[in-house]
Amino acid sequence: MYNFFLKRFFDFIIAFVGLVILSPVFITVTIGLFFANEGKPFFFQARPGLNEKIFKIIKFKTMNDKKDADGNLLPDSERLTSIGAFVRKTSLDEIPQLINVLKGDMSIIGPRPLLPQYLPIYNEFQKRRHEVRPGITGWAQVNGRNAISWAKKFELDVWYIDHISFALDCKIVLLTFKKVFKKEGINKEGQATTEAFNGNN
Repeated sequence: MYNFFLKRFFDFIIAFVGLVILSPVFITVTIGLFFANEGKPFFFQARPGLNEKIFKIIKFKTMNDKKDADGNLLPDSERLTSIGAFVRKTSLDEIPQLINVLKGDMSIIGPRPLLPQYLPIYNEFQKRRHEVRPGITGWAQVNGRNAISWAKKFELDVWYIDHISFALDCKIVLLTFKKVFKKEGINKEGQATTEAFNGNN
């Protein structure tokens, strides 16, 4: 009953209240990123959700669009702005996803939505992560976030799906606050963003 009804109810209430409470932060970060990213404070990207249905995720844009002499985007580490680095470290870039939760694209807790190009290379076990709505935070995020291997992430995602409960979601919320406060597991050593999944890592 929790997974099929109450979870969505709680998601909507928490997202709505969260947006109201965080509105001053939301506005302040939006203004800061507007100037840092030449008028583009938000980042929109297609992601697969429940049953692999594609939706547009909304995040704060933490990297600019600077390119090299050949017109190619510079490496992520070079495009990460100062305010973007702060927003990412404090996980403030996730706030706009509360809008995705209100719309029903996402849940507060669930496997993180990944890129559509990964869909063809998932094995049957990995595909199970799409049996529930993707989340702003999840079991993999509180157990290593970007600092763990892809194999471990998928293992944790599927474990969560098999053990969804109100108590587990509450535990993940509390652990998320702890992770954000300690700034743990945001990136792998020496990388500004996590490495791409290629079906083998």
